[in-house]
Amino acid sequence: MSDWRVRAVRASKRPFSRSVVRPADTQPAPEHSMDPRPDQPVEPVTLARSVVDAAVYRDGRRIEAPTDLADIYRKLPDRPGTMAWIGLFRPAEAQLLEAADRFDLHELAVEDAIVAHQRPKLERYGDTLFVVLRAARYLDEAEEVDFGEIHLFVGPDFVLTVRHSQAPDLSAVRRRLEDDPELLALGPEAVLYAVLDAVVDGYAPVIAGLQHDIDEIETEVFGGDPQVSRRIYELSREVIEFQRATRPLLEIMKSLEAGFGKYGTDEELQRYLRDVADHATYAAERVDGFRQMLQNILTVNATLVSQRQNEEMKQLAEAGHAQNDEIKKISSWAAILFAPTLIGTVYGMNFETMPELKWVFGYPFAIGLMALVCTGLYLVFKKRDWL
Repeated sequence: MSDWRVRAVRASKRPFSRSVVRPADTQPAPEHSMDPRPDQPVEPVTLARSVVDAAVYRDGRRIEAPTDLADIYRKLPDRPGTMAWIGLFRPAEAQLLEAADRFDLHELAVEDAIVAHQRPKLERYGDTLFVVLRAARYLDEAEEVDFGEIHLFVGPDFVLTVRHSQAPDLSAVRRRLEDDPELLALGPEAVLYAVLDAVVDGYAPVIAGLQHDIDEIETEVFGGDPQVSRRIYELSREVIEFQRATRPLLEIMKSLEAGFGKYGTDEELQRYLRDVADHATYAAERVDGFRQMLQNILTVNATLVSQRQNEEMKQLAEAGHAQNDEIKKISSWAAILFAPTLIGTVYGMNFETMPELKWVFGYPFAIGLMALVCTGLYLVFKKRDWL
């Protein structure tokens, strides 16, 4: 386990105390970059730097906009219909520990939020829900999927959202709820619904982008693109990662639905959550289908590559066979022409004791012998299909 993770785990298992958070002027400065220039004064880390937005709502309407957790805690009166919603973006460990102290969060959930890189899940610690979601967005220029992570602590009168990536943009979710006070008045569960809905709705462009990529890959496969195998592999990895984000979401929705009666979830909110569950199911089924399609495409591509290799081997074999035929023809004619050359060479030697020199039929005999040998060789090669 790395040092930073060990520190996070140890810190998360200490008793939560307000003394954990140092005053602003004693906060440790962030690490310096590898800049050769002289050190410059570094701004101290303050809690407000990671608070994207924070508000106190009463009956679905914003009544306060505190700047830090202590101010929020002071302005959160103990009365029905009042709720605090704090949005944090990549908070420091000390900031999460202070939030845990203020809102009595379980140390295991805080540990997960500090370490991050969690699978989607829902866990209940007393009257507080801890939900981990994986958001996704499709990057058109790079033609790839970018995944984000968001943690939600949902209590009786507060919602704490912790983002570790740019996506999803919860400011739009907040504006949507503030424009619908009746829905926001339903309390923290309404915020949970809105975040779930935003995450699941964000899957639609990703599904469309992946479908477009798969269509392109199918065209490339049958077009014989040599780089298509690599693209299939890369897209398969993205689909598997997307599957890991969508499949556990179904269990989250089932767990929420199972607690409707026990925790008195509003009937209208139940309908909204069931609608999100339907969309999540559709997304998960599409992703499962994408994975099966890519497996089939990979199999088809392997078959087509084998066929092309067989065709190339066949063409090479045919070319070699044709080359052998030409070599046979050349060798046959060379042998036929070699026979008279050999006989003529013998008669061209200057020897006085050769009996054929003074034989009256010597010349016709030599010519006939040449013709006989050449004809014999031609018939032999012809019979063997060399000519």
